Order: sequence, then structure tokens, then C-alpha cells
Amino acid sequence: MKKFQGAVFDLDGTLLDSMGVWEQIDRDSLGRRGIPVPEDYAQAVALRGFWQAAEYTIRRFGLPDTPQQLTEEWNQMAQDAYRFRVELKPGAREYLSRLREQGVSLSVATSSYRELFLPALERHGILDWFEAIVTVSEVSRGKGFPDIYEEAARRMRRLPRECAVFEDLPDALRGAREGGFYTVGVFDSHSKEETRLRQMSDRFIYDFRELL
Repeated sequence: MKKFQGAVFDLDGTLLDSMGVWEQIDRDSLGRRGIPVPEDYAQAVALRGFWQAAEYTIRRFGLPDTPQQLTEEWNQMAQDAYRFRVELKPGAREYLSRLREQGVSLSVATSSYRELFLPALERHGILDWFEAIVTVSEVSRGKGFPDIYEEAARRMRRLPRECAVFEDLPDALRGAREGGFYTVGVFDSHSKEETRLRQMSDRFIYDFRELL
């Protein structure tokens, strides 16, 4: 494992064990409209922010909804889960604590909404551990590009080459790698792309306990 001075963490599927929540939301939301969830749908929306994911969903399935209506629906469905039920991935809290002890700067780069993940991070007592939290709505391109990781590094006052990016999606790691970041692939049981994740990872882990 390369030594680094800054660490950028994705949330859903990386620090937070929340992908099951989103799979259920996909099933319920599309099911209400009589649409089965295509196999590639979760991957297609995962790299986008809420609004961009809504636009993509409306365009793909020809829905009459507006992006505002769809994002409000998803947000309402997810709020209780994040506030009361979503847990940290095994070893995540301990690993974050270890990095803090070593003086490593911590930040978040996520496609999620603040009103969802902030209560979850606060409930687990780690919200104030992060020097910066960046969402894809704050940058011009999604997670297939280095923009969000570059912004997180800038806010930590670190250079990309001084930082590691932790992600559970291969396309997100590809974007981070293009920005010159060290990449750590984090396995998630809801992902079907372990092979590609390994290919995009400088280091691959099944869970954070491997790094303790």
C-alpha cells in the first residue's frame, strides 16, 4: 500500500453499506411504473448525481415525470434508511481513525445528496472527521472523470499524487486514475464488476480490516 497524505472516500458501497437501499429504491420506483430494472441500470446511474440520474432515467424509459418529481420521490424513499438503518462497511470506522492518527487528511467524494448522507455520518460519529465533502453537483462532470477527486484534493490542500481514492465502482476509479490519484478498489457484495474493479485498482480490498 502506497503511503499518502490525503484520502478521498466514496460513500455508497465504499464507506456506507447502502447499495441494498438503492437497489430497493430502483425496484420500487421503476416497479410503480411497470418497468423491470435492467441489469445495467444501477451501474449507469451510480456515476451520476441525483438530478443527472433522474434525467437519464426519464430519457431512457420515456417517463412523463420531471427530474424534480423523480429526485423528490427517491429522496423521500431513502431518507429514513440513511437516518436510522444504513451502517458503515466492516472496518471502515477503525481505518478512518487510523488514518487520522497518522495525520492523513480525509475527504468525501459522493454522488449522493447531503440531506441523505449527513445524518448517517453524524449518527456514526464521523462527520467532523472529514476536511471536505464534495458532491458531483458541485463539479462539471460525473465520476467517470477526475473532477470531483481533484476538487476534494484541492480542499484538503493536497496534490492528486499525494492522495488515494477509495471507490467501489471501476469507472469511478478510472476517472480518479486519469487524475493521477492512487486508487483503492473496495469490494461491495451488490456489485457484479469485481474483475474490472481489480483492473482499475492499484490496491484491491474486500473490506477495510485488511488495511488495519
